[in-house]
Amino acid sequence: MQGRLISFLRALGVCGLFGISISPGTASSLQAQEPKESPPAHEGKPSASKQHTPEEDLQRAIDNSGNDRAALARNLEAYLKKYPDTRRKSDIYRALVEANLQLRDTTAAANYAERIVALSPDDMSMNLLAIQLIDRAGDQEGMKRAISYATRVLDHIQRQTLAEKSPRVSQQEWEDERRQLQTTVLLLRGRLYDRQSDHKDAIHDLEASYALAPNSAAAEKLGEIAELQKDLNRAIAQYARAFVLAESAAGSDGRQAIRRKLGNVWRLAHGSEDGLGDYILRAYDETALAARTPPPKRNPDAREPYDFTLRRIPEGTPLAFSRARGKVVVLNFWATWCGPCRALEPLFERVSSEFRADAEVIFLSANCDEDESLVPPYLAEEKIQTTTVFADGLNKLLGVNSYPTVIVLDRSGKISYRSEGFGEEDFEKILTAAIQNALAAQHQAK
Repeated sequence: MQGRLISFLRALGVCGLFGISISPGTASSLQAQEPKESPPAHEGKPSASKQHTPEEDLQRAIDNSGNDRAALARNLEAYLKKYPDTRRKSDIYRALVEANLQLRDTTAAANYAERIVALSPDDMSMNLLAIQLIDRAGDQEGMKRAISYATRVLDHIQRQTLAEKSPRVSQQEWEDERRQLQTTVLLLRGRLYDRQSDHKDAIHDLEASYALAPNSAAAEKLGEIAELQKDLNRAIAQYARAFVLAESAAGSDGRQAIRRKLGNVWRLAHGSEDGLGDYILRAYDETALAARTPPPKRNPDAREPYDFTLRRIPEGTPLAFSRARGKVVVLNFWATWCGPCRALEPLFERVSSEFRADAEVIFLSANCDEDESLVPPYLAEEKIQTTTVFADGLNKLLGVNSYPTVIVLDRSGKISYRSEGFGEEDFEKILTAAIQNALAAQHQAK
């Protein structure tokens, strides 16, 4: 979640604030742009010794720090005490945020981020940073302020219009980033509510975050709240979602920790972990389906094979299945991720070559991938010769649930042969015989 927030902050123009090292230009920009200022009134009349201008004092504060970030923080704080009304206050606060982040002083970094927010309440990126830092610091009073910052950011997002979109990004990119930002801020505010034991508002925000973009962090927190409320079934459902969506990043125990939480509540509810594996598989299917943008429905009104219009691959031109009426059709349903499909395809092609001269038989290789973008590169690599189409719902009509599945339709469109999976050594012989039987049966009927 923090990585996502960082990318948002960078997109909003706060590129250096979460960096491991301070931006090289930060200190130099301070010293280059500090305007001439009169010495504070309390300094009185100039003494015989030389009086430094604010610009010179800022230069000295930076130069005397060298590469020591602790020294830079001390020197900039001293400068602010000497010149509390400097017009560069906001820039100096930003440098202090950065320096304290590198020093891992979250409390100090949060303090200066909030000072920037006080000076520039409409600086949404700094509001976001302040929320994140307060959340990490764990200051209860600060969390109330962080909730108000989050509300301000959400209100700002809601007020945004397409007219404010940068011409350098597409409308889709603008909408995606807007939705992702809402998802993250709702997650942050939900966590803050939870830490204040305001579970009602926490659940509202966390569910809203998950609804905008299914994410592991929101589901896990919802699971924790449900577990505290002794609602074990809801906790199991949420932890399972979190487990499915969690990233298995190197060096991260996020998924392992969720697995422990899930196992614990499952044992509390069922006495053992029996059945947990099947539950996780179902949760995977349901969660993956919900997280995926549904493809457009193809042939929604089709009731028989001849009602279908399929799309040729890769050109996408339509192929009306009605043209196959009165002929024997041999269909190979496959997917790019299916190893046995890859092994079966050359055998299927050899059978099709035996009937190439027979106009009464049509062979189609029907792809069933959910992600259609995977198919053209696969075909370019495999050099499949059979006419290839997207199944476009024909697989569902014919009850195809596993791959590869080979089906022979007789001249009336009824299934006369079906095989699922691959492993038969005499596949070519059996399929050839099935096609010949379908042809012979029709001739006998005549």
